[in-house]
Amino acid sequence: MVKKLYDYAVDESLELFLLIKTADVRLAKNGKPFLAFTFQDKSGQMDGKYWSATPEEIERFSSGSIVYLVGKREIFNGMPQIKITGLRLSRPEMGEPNEVSDFLEHAPMKREEMEEELNSILFEIINPIMRRIVHKILGKYQQDFFEYPAAKRHHHAFAGGLSYHTLSMLRLAKAIAEQYPEVNRSLLLSGVLLHDIGKIIELSGAIGTEYTLKGKLMGHIVLMDEEITKACEELDIDQSHEDVVLLKHLVLAHHGKLEYGSPVRPLLLEAEILHHVDLMDASVTMITSALQKTEPGQFSERIFGLDNRTFYKPHTVE
Repeated sequence: MVKKLYDYAVDESLELFLLIKTADVRLAKNGKPFLAFTFQDKSGQMDGKYWSATPEEIERFSSGSIVYLVGKREIFNGMPQIKITGLRLSRPEMGEPNEVSDFLEHAPMKREEMEEELNSILFEIINPIMRRIVHKILGKYQQDFFEYPAAKRHHHAFAGGLSYHTLSMLRLAKAIAEQYPEVNRSLLLSGVLLHDIGKIIELSGAIGTEYTLKGKLMGHIVLMDEEITKACEELDIDQSHEDVVLLKHLVLAHHGKLEYGSPVRPLLLEAEILHHVDLMDASVTMITSALQKTEPGQFSERIFGLDNRTFYKPHTVE
């Protein structure tokens, strides 16, 4: 069986085909440019630096390219890294890999399964205004919603990650609404469904994921607020209606704190729940992803999104 990136142990030499997920040009202390790569295959992604890159190499080794890499897996500052000793483009004319999809991580559920479960949950939104807005926006972005990642790097950063993250949150939200009957189920489910759809505008897609100009200058929270405004205009819904204002608040407050990018803090029960459900699903995904690449009895790599903490993987399975 062909070894994947994370099948190689630390300090083991490696030779394999990889997808260049990102290729950022940076300047070293000596003033010479180098390429900061993020490589990827179905086992995960890992960084590597290509020093003293020529202009031709910078153009050649671009995001979305498939390359044959020779090097060694190392650890740098607690993070896995590739020491590159050789790099060239794949040669499809010689039968070498050429399909980008063969190197992409995908959601652990098929699109059809996620779509069916999500559609069944839509029937639980009984508020007519919220239901119309949600249907309008989901219909507008349906194709991309099931293809986009939920982030460039940290959590659910794989094809279909956006819809899978949303579906995971919907399951949690439904359980919380069952436990606490005071929760406005329509508002909570609508907020979960819409909270991250702005990432379709914020990010470039599953291949070579980068932030778009709007993503950098505005961010997905503001972009989603705009999308709700557009939907109301097209559906002839009064934007001052309380249902619209409540729904917008859930989107605007879902990061929880101003320093985390939300322009307002949660001031509704459902907004507070949405924030914690979002944080829980993202955190669990980051931890489990790191532990999948960790041997029992060892600590994981540092997780940037969780204050650079490392997590221990016990020997016990249950």
